[in-house]
Amino acid sequence: MTILKAQIEHLENLTPLFDGYRVFYEQDSDVVRSKQFLFERLKNKDSIIFIAYLENIAVGFTQLYPLFSSVTMESMYLLNDLYVDGNNRGKGIGEALINKSKTYCKENNLKGLAIQTAFDNPAQHLYQRLGFRKDPDLHFFWTNN
Repeated sequence: MTILKAQIEHLENLTPLFDGYRVFYEQDSDVVRSKQFLFERLKNKDSIIFIAYLENIAVGFTQLYPLFSSVTMESMYLLNDLYVDGNNRGKGIGEALINKSKTYCKENNLKGLAIQTAFDNPAQHLYQRLGFRKDPDLHFFWTNN
């Protein structure tokens, strides 16, 4: 397995995975908008995306968004997206992507990683096994619609 920090040249491999991720979360497939969204993130350096390859085939990705803690005055990342193609689950790809993200944080002396996921996501067991703890604080979200 090879895990790379995605660049614009990885867009063609990344787009179908990102679209599959969105479909997994019950969104309509939209390859054109998915590609544009990823292009903007990569061009503007709004996020860090790691892409996993098995035998030169893209099989998974994770996307990290920057966050800041005012209290500790440190930078951190939100691991917002983690996806492994259905045909390649159970091969340790998700774990390897998370570990790559953790290593990136260590190498850059960041506070850590937060994970945002659905409350019923079965991957929560993986997160806990890899050292993540559930945050007991209350979470609120306001949506503009």
